[in-house]
Amino acid sequence: MAEKLYITATEGRSGKSAICLGVMEMLLRKIDKVGFFRPVVSRRLDDDVALIASHFGLDAPAEQMIGFTMAEANDLIAAGDRAQIIDGVLKKVDLLDDTFDFILCEGTDFASSAAAFEFDINARISTNLGCPVLLVASAWNKTAEAALDDIELALNSLNARGCNTIATIVNRVDPADGERIVSRLVASPAAADQLVYAIPNDEVLGKPTLAQVAEALGAEVLCAPEKLNRPVRSFTVAAMQLANLLPRIQPGTLIITPGDRADVLAACAASLTSKAMPDISGIVLTGGLRPAESVWQLIEGSGDMVPVLSVATDTFPTATAVDDIHSTIAPGDTQRINRALALFDGSVDTDRLGEKAITTEATIVTPKMFEYGLVQRARKDRQHIVLPEGEEERILRATDILLRREVADLTLLGREDVIRRKISQLALQIEDVMVIDPGRSVDFDDYARTYYALRKHKGITPENARDLMSEVSYFGTMMVYKHQADGMVSGAAHSTIDTVRPSFEFVKTKPGFSIVSSVFFMCLSRRVLVYGDCAVNPNPTAPQLAEIAVSSAKTARTFGVEPVVAMLSYSTDRSGRGRDVDRVREATRLARALADEACPGLKIEGPIQYDAAVDPQVAATKLPNSDVAGRATVFIFPDLNTGNNTYKAVQRSAGAVAVGPVMQGLKYPVNDLSRGCTVADIVNTVAITAIQAQSDKREG
Repeated sequence: MAEKLYITATEGRSGKSAICLGVMEMLLRKIDKVGFFRPVVSRRLDDDVALIASHFGLDAPAEQMIGFTMAEANDLIAAGDRAQIIDGVLKKVDLLDDTFDFILCEGTDFASSAAAFEFDINARISTNLGCPVLLVASAWNKTAEAALDDIELALNSLNARGCNTIATIVNRVDPADGERIVSRLVASPAAADQLVYAIPNDEVLGKPTLAQVAEALGAEVLCAPEKLNRPVRSFTVAAMQLANLLPRIQPGTLIITPGDRADVLAACAASLTSKAMPDISGIVLTGGLRPAESVWQLIEGSGDMVPVLSVATDTFPTATAVDDIHSTIAPGDTQRINRALALFDGSVDTDRLGEKAITTEATIVTPKMFEYGLVQRARKDRQHIVLPEGEEERILRATDILLRREVADLTLLGREDVIRRKISQLALQIEDVMVIDPGRSVDFDDYARTYYALRKHKGITPENARDLMSEVSYFGTMMVYKHQADGMVSGAAHSTIDTVRPSFEFVKTKPGFSIVSSVFFMCLSRRVLVYGDCAVNPNPTAPQLAEIAVSSAKTARTFGVEPVVAMLSYSTDRSGRGRDVDRVREATRLARALADEACPGLKIEGPIQYDAAVDPQVAATKLPNSDVAGRATVFIFPDLNTGNNTYKAVQRSAGAVAVGPVMQGLKYPVNDLSRGCTVADIVNTVAITAIQAQSDKREG
């Protein structure tokens, strides 16, 4: 289930809000709880949020349905912090995820002068949300060819940015052009596998009402306020003699005239009772001028009078302002809402579009999506993670984030007075966190005795046990061993060996595993790959490589990456010989046998070169009949030298985000941080450790 749909447009004034109404009603026929969200809006009091929320009775504050204003987004971009826009949007959507089963997202209004920026930010947001896109295009005041050219350009741009566009709705179409536009788009490579619909132009929906004109102009309503829902189909400036004005009046015309033109007012009043004249929609009096009392009595005495508005501005700027007014559907305007819904239902196969919107799965996983997915999964079943380096600033900043986002329950190890003082100095909001000084803990003696009992066969004395247990890494690992924490994360201020040695000594490996290994999640621009082992085992034997392969496949599956395993070598299939190739070939055989029990149905290929494993075209030449070649997601390197250098080369050269190392094979989850880790790295690693703990509990 996609769980989200992103509606974006090719330009402003496309009628996107009317399409959102139709799509929202379509989704609610299939899903009980559908939310609405706008990542970037022109202003905080957004018209579309108010419309959708009021009409469909959404149970969420308006503020939760809005990410950033365009001004806020521009400020972040100017400061070089574009990523914060994506982060902020993901956080807001995450909050809505707790309330709704599906979220309809509406893109920007293209109201700014930077249309290219708006198009790009819509593409980036939809991609990072991992949701399919519905494109709304406008054919208003365009030839069919011009409209099609604009649509195909937009679709190609979305495709190039990795968006999964599932449908295009061409709005405000001349009925004579509808069939031609749809048939050409269906045949266009730019719209391959998409649903395409054309919605005819509706004069009423495309024109503003007098209420919208009055609001936009800041006008005072002098009479007939009950008729402000009348549409303004056109306007004319009455600065000429009546003989020249009257032929310019069409049905629904708004008359704009200086407030002292008694002749125009009288003519307008007369036209309303004349069967020979079309009905005007209303009158705008400019210049802050009011009619003389006798003239106004004549107007008020007319039978069915239209609204008369008064503005302080002069005639020309008033006419310019009216020309700029964009028609919108206001909350509570049931006539327009029902008209828009009927038009949508009459033009769109809602059953087919609804099914595609709901069942389309994300084809791209961006780094932001993967990292945010970790946090979401960890939150669903909160685990207790111990952080031995509680006095380290980065750990404290990460703790603040983890607690505010409810990722895990945390215990910090260290001197409590030092930790509390640093929390205050850093102005962090950390309250619900346990702080333990190992040497003063009520569990210290018990932990030391347990360690002595486990390691006395190695020559450990009770005194040695007490000394070691005063070290935070040993104490934290013992908390995990004693089930007083579900996992441990350390390494920001300690070496890898200091972090993992206690685990090797007494946590040990899971049943059926002989070694501990690791993987990195390599988050590329459009997908996530798994690399193992790049951090622990220098020269694994064939049986160890086989075990690493199966462990890595299971880890990948735990974190939502469907494992397709490539056992890497400098040779593909039988093209090369040598001790190293033979070792990988034997490891592949053993891994297949091991997977039959531990990971049924796992696809494994080896020996295979990296290019054949990842590139379908190379795979077609080197290994054409393989289920793995060209489709691998898990890459097992033959040794630490190759793996460590490769992951760093990809990280630096391809701009990939490397998440890890993630330790695997231990009985309980313990993970190591790089001493150069960022706060974001710590947050991700805690989330990973929590998810591993969740998985271990399900399996055990």
